[in-house]
Amino acid sequence: MTIFGLLNSAIDAGGIAGIAIATAVVGALIGFFVFKSYSMNKIGNAKREAARIIEEANLEAKTIRKDGLIEAKEQMNRMRDDFEKETKERKQDWQRTENRLAQKESALDKKEDLIDKKSATLDRKIEDAERVQKQNEETKERLKGIEDELSHSKEIMQKELERVSGMTKEDAAAELKSALLEGVKKDAAQDAKAIIAESKENAQKEARNIISQAIQRCAADHATENTVSVVALPNDEMKGRIIGRMGRNIRALESATGVDLIIDDTPDVITLSSFDPVRREVARLTLEKLITDGRIHPARIEEMVDKVRREVEAGIKEAGEEAAFEVGVHGLHPEIIKILGRLKYRTSYGQNVLKHSIEVASLASIMASEMGIDPRIARRAGLLHDIGKAVDHELEGTHIQLGVEIAKKYRENGDVIHAIAAHHNDIEPTTIDAVIVQAADAISSARPGARRESLENYVKRIEKLEEIAKSFDGVDQTFAVQAGREIRVMVKPERVNDANTVFLAKEIAEKLENELEYPGQIKVNVIREVRSVEYAK
Repeated sequence: MTIFGLLNSAIDAGGIAGIAIATAVVGALIGFFVFKSYSMNKIGNAKREAARIIEEANLEAKTIRKDGLIEAKEQMNRMRDDFEKETKERKQDWQRTENRLAQKESALDKKEDLIDKKSATLDRKIEDAERVQKQNEETKERLKGIEDELSHSKEIMQKELERVSGMTKEDAAAELKSALLEGVKKDAAQDAKAIIAESKENAQKEARNIISQAIQRCAADHATENTVSVVALPNDEMKGRIIGRMGRNIRALESATGVDLIIDDTPDVITLSSFDPVRREVARLTLEKLITDGRIHPARIEEMVDKVRREVEAGIKEAGEEAAFEVGVHGLHPEIIKILGRLKYRTSYGQNVLKHSIEVASLASIMASEMGIDPRIARRAGLLHDIGKAVDHELEGTHIQLGVEIAKKYRENGDVIHAIAAHHNDIEPTTIDAVIVQAADAISSARPGARRESLENYVKRIEKLEEIAKSFDGVDQTFAVQAGREIRVMVKPERVNDANTVFLAKEIAEKLENELEYPGQIKVNVIREVRSVEYAK
């Protein structure tokens, strides 16, 4: 049935009321269809929007997944590189450890071979000693039999001589002694003279042997202490840059400075080794400047070495001029001033030689002034007395001989030259200035703290000092103070009286002089203390 059919039926059925009903029905149907159409359009739009959102989400998910994969791969690559680097470093550490172990095993094998050889030698010596002992016992048995026979024969001969001579044994002995006394004295004097000469010769040989052994034992530590400088590096990577490709940088450094560069397993450190302290200082300053600058190649190395060498030479001249000005010595030759400045880089038993020379000049000047003589010669000789030490590693001869040659070359005063030559008693001092320089040199060298000794030797000397002082009867406690310059001895008051403390101090001092080696002098202070204690109740 159509809409128009319904309208017709409504009109036929009831007039206006029917028309209204029919209109309402038609409107409802139209609204339903319009609403249905609108809903369908909205649903379609919603579906299309949802499809678009889903598609964008899928694209974004794909992008995120791709970025995550890339980041994961990069992380994995970094972890793999770190692992390979760590593995390489550990392999290098293991290799170094294996090398050190191999060296130690080789050293142990050598020691075992040496012990075996010594053991075999000792066994042979024991066998020889046993054989000699057996022969000695047999010889003793034979000698005993011969002595018995001689004793018996002596008794018979003595009785016969007494009968023939009509003299007793005592009378004959007295006459024989008086007859032989002069001859014996003469022979004894000649023998004593020969023995003394032989003893002196043997003593000189033995002294040379002992000194050579002492030098041999101390040479390594002394060389290490006085011929090596250490340069700190910011990191181990700098070692490779200093070595350079195929070692070209380190060869250029060694060639330009004349110093050996030692690069070992010690982290962040390079060792410089040379007997020439000035060259070693040039190399040290050059290396520090190159590390700071960062440009390390052969041309830059040569340029920096020349620059540093000029700076060091200027500093040497300035140090010599300052030393001469400080002690008031004027008119020195410019070359002597340069040589004097080189002593800034020279040490003797840990004491800087330039400062030592300034001390000696000042002390000599003071002593000369106190004695009422002109201090200028003593001051000048004191400043120059060790100038030979500035070149003793370059030229042949002792520092005294070299110092005399330098002073003569630059026309120094004759008294100054004599004081330089005599300050270690190589020749007998004949002037008061030479004696003053000797005394000033001894004072500067022996003052506490001027020269350092190894901790081990210092501890042994202190222990020996206290041990010697405590070995005397009546000593209770001993204390070495002032770095071994004084020994304080506490005695037991009931066993040592006040008068005996004087003799005890003298005896301890004499024993220290005979048995102990020490710089300067040691004060022996014997203390006796009596305490009376009572309580008031």
